[in-house]
Amino acid sequence: MKKWKQNLVAAILLFAISQSSFSQKTNTINGTVSDGKTPIEFVDVILKPVADTTKTTAYAVTDATGKFILENINPSDYILKLRLIGFKTFTQKVKYTGTSISLGNIILKEDTNLLNTVVVNSQKKQIQKTNEGFVFNAVSNISQSGGTAIDMLKNIPTVSVDADDAISLRGKTPLILINGKNSAITNMNQIPASSIESIEIITSPTAKYDANAESGIINIKLKKNNLNGLNGAAVLGGGFGAKGRMNSSVLLNNKTDKWNVGLAYDNRFAGRTKSINGERTNYFIDDEHFINQNRHDERTEGLQNLKFNADFSPNEKNTFSFEALGNMESQDNDETLKTDISNSSNQFYSSNKRHSLELERSKAAEFAFNYDRKFSDERKSLNASITTSYNFHRENTNIDTDNYDENQNLIGDTFWQRTHNYEKENISNAILNYAFPIAAKSMIETGYKGTFRFFNSDFQSADLINNEYVVNPLVSTIFDFNEQINAVYGLWNSYSGSEENKKWKYNLGLRAEQVSNNGKTENGNDSFSNHYLKIFPSASVQLNLKSDEFLKLGYSKRINRPDLDDLNPFIDITDALNPHGGNPYLKPEIIHIVELSYNKEWDHYSFSGNAFYRNANNTIRQYGILQDNGVILLQPQNISNTVTYGLESIFTFKPFSFYDANLSLTAFQQNINAGNLDQAEDFVKSAFSWYGKMINNFTPWKGGKLQVIGNYNSSVATAQGKRIPIYNVDLGFQQKLGKSNARLGLVVTDMFNTLESGYKNNTLLFSNNRTSKSDTRALMVTFAYTFKSDFKEKLLENQFSTE
Repeated sequence: MKKWKQNLVAAILLFAISQSSFSQKTNTINGTVSDGKTPIEFVDVILKPVADTTKTTAYAVTDATGKFILENINPSDYILKLRLIGFKTFTQKVKYTGTSISLGNIILKEDTNLLNTVVVNSQKKQIQKTNEGFVFNAVSNISQSGGTAIDMLKNIPTVSVDADDAISLRGKTPLILINGKNSAITNMNQIPASSIESIEIITSPTAKYDANAESGIINIKLKKNNLNGLNGAAVLGGGFGAKGRMNSSVLLNNKTDKWNVGLAYDNRFAGRTKSINGERTNYFIDDEHFINQNRHDERTEGLQNLKFNADFSPNEKNTFSFEALGNMESQDNDETLKTDISNSSNQFYSSNKRHSLELERSKAAEFAFNYDRKFSDERKSLNASITTSYNFHRENTNIDTDNYDENQNLIGDTFWQRTHNYEKENISNAILNYAFPIAAKSMIETGYKGTFRFFNSDFQSADLINNEYVVNPLVSTIFDFNEQINAVYGLWNSYSGSEENKKWKYNLGLRAEQVSNNGKTENGNDSFSNHYLKIFPSASVQLNLKSDEFLKLGYSKRINRPDLDDLNPFIDITDALNPHGGNPYLKPEIIHIVELSYNKEWDHYSFSGNAFYRNANNTIRQYGILQDNGVILLQPQNISNTVTYGLESIFTFKPFSFYDANLSLTAFQQNINAGNLDQAEDFVKSAFSWYGKMINNFTPWKGGKLQVIGNYNSSVATAQGKRIPIYNVDLGFQQKLGKSNARLGLVVTDMFNTLESGYKNNTLLFSNNRTSKSDTRALMVTFAYTFKSDFKEKLLENQFSTE
């Protein structure tokens, strides 16, 4: 395997070097825009043919240095138009003969009449529509300063995050990538919101993407600064929920003509509380008939990240990049669980109080090497990357349990236990993508991706006997798992009509994935292996009704492979009455998906709607089985089939200069067939669910921003019941301080303290209800300051940004 990897790396580098003879970019018009003193960002640059000014030949937006570039221009006479709110529209005739043109520095003049009536607020769009979904720009979310990626995801349209931090798209768990790659950093609370540049939601992935994405893909893109010179920023924040919280961030970056080197550090420390209440009735068990549990957690947590990046561009054609990310997380949880059990006559049966002190420490590291190649034909591209990430997790728990009689008098001696759970994981990726034209209107994309995962879990439980801890072999195990996924894909893209007016767009793709995984426990009693090759086609056709309106129909076949927690056969008995474990005999889900999309944009409004249909075989669902001793064992099972269909919509509007909003709504129906299970009558057979959120952005005065976000998730079907509805409101405010590069921010999460989770199950053998409430209401104050003028105030939008 090692030799194979070395050969692959060598092949990638040789192929890259062999392309070094290609020439510079052609067919472009470029320039810079300023107000005469400083560059202007976010200027719309539009190029229209003189013969028909209703059509747009090319479009661009100026970057942080005021630069723009218009590409793929054919010889003709054009009108160039530059516009931005607060400035007079600039118009210039351009005669393009086929040779690249540099227009130099274009100066925009302020529109004094407009400035007297509106507040100028040029900023990135909060949501940018793509052919495969949309991109949410993190700098626009000011209500989650000091939070994590989980907090950010809670406020993104079409994404659902419950109070236990479970993430879903359209009712299923999505594939989550970091910078477009699989990572061992799977806990989204390990990623601070301040380090995120954007989050891409891909609901219609083509064959280019991993097939293991039943409901879609969430790609979290981390920040990297690209401004010239030496730049820096610092942020300090503090606040409280039930306990105190604080966070800070520091960023340094230096860019020259050929080098771009950056270093960033951020941290987050907090104290939290949590209360859980549960009730259960075991209908056909007389002794352990009624069970009541009350749990209280006192938790402290810490998160630290260190990131380094270095980019080297020896010329305009080649760029080599290296990134390293280090992460340390700590979490100490002091938990008390009180359990009271009554018999069927509602008389006392037993009572106990379990106290545990759980100490968790995690260390993660990720390294990435990337190569990008540009060609004279800008439709052609080559990129390659090799990444590897490690995650080391250690959890040590001391447990003491006391039993009580019906008068709550202590019975016998305290029972002492000690457990540890040590996990090691490594995920590596080797990726090669190459795109090239095969005709004037057709492109081919092809590539390879190898994913290699190694995982080891060591769980040990020991009981105190005669003043010595003795390992209990019945509840201790070591689990090893390794997996290789080798995938190749081919994608054909084409269109009809002119370059400026593509009437129809077509996409056909095919992906092949060869999967090989093996898992085993220490004693070898539980072992499994899966080896299979599967083909995943995708296709789409798009009709552009107008330049700002289109219809799209797509189909794709996908797979949902069981994750490590689903496969690990170890039974966790931390809660003796509610143990849970994996199922090594799970089969992957195979899903067929059809989606119809409509998108329309107006001057101050936009609408995006999607109707989707999903047919999944061998659906994986958590399923509780009542044991003879009153214990409910929760394990994932394959059920025959699940059909899901629904609607998803995003509506944005800006009715006033000082206010804009985004409203999203997702609703879907699930029909479930679990006839393959012995107790299929317990399964929920049909369920309707919906969730929505509204993001309101206000500019009350110059330099001030106010954001109010409301979320609502209806009840969601589980295998044997439903989760309760959840809802909350977050608020964020930021104020620029004078003319300096400083800003003061205020964040209030879960303003009305309404966010809680829970479920209600009702089967033939048992019913149970459970609610969980954390101290989700918190207040944070942040102060941010940048030095060197290149960063300007945009660096403070979300603590600090790439611009």
